Amino acid sequence: MKQHIKIAVIGGTGKSGKYLVNTLLEQGHHFKALVRNPKNFTIKNPLVEVVHGDVGSYGEVKSLLQGCEVVISLLGTGIPPSPPTIFSTGTRNVLKAMNELGVKRYILATGLNVGTPYDKKGPKTTFATAWMYENYPKSTKDRQLEYRLLTESSIDWTLIRLPMIALTDNRSGVRASMEDCPGDGIAAPDLADFVISQITDLTFVRKAPFIAGR
Repeated sequence: MKQHIKIAVIGGTGKSGKYLVNTLLEQGHHFKALVRNPKNFTIKNPLVEVVHGDVGSYGEVKSLLQGCEVVISLLGTGIPPSPPTIFSTGTRNVLKAMNELGVKRYILATGLNVGTPYDKKGPKTTFATAWMYENYPKSTKDRQLEYRLLTESSIDWTLIRLPMIALTDNRSGVRASMEDCPGDGIAAPDLADFVISQITDLTFVRKAPFIAGR
């Protein structure tokens, strides 16, 4: 992988985002991190440039993407929680900035509740999807809207659909499927490895794979 590629990171202060940031540093990647609260990002490293801002602000997103070739987002609702429409708002801002700046690669994660025309969801995934719509209808619908925005764009996106994330240092490897979630969970380091691999792996360009641990 070309280590000189500068990466724009969104959601790097979240629980799984911290594993992504640490893995990027371990692998020697240069990146810019969008940070709402500087107190939540204390890393001092010449490989990292911190951009203070919010994904809901187009100007701040554009500033993040300046000079970058790839955008990675592990965006969550955060603390304090963002509005339930933050996912579509953030992706609208990212797509607009990517088009203006000529950035082509966008890698982001979402829940397994998002549906695509290629799905053959089994009972567990179907149940989890229904549960999310019943308990978190606004954010779940917004996640689906985010997928639609991606499909309507011209950029090279990969939307990674996830089961429960285990915050552990243990790696077991990753399984991927275009039809149904292949497992009940994934370790945060495996997620980080898979996300970073998508920078150069074009297998899932303009696709939304499910992934899980082996």
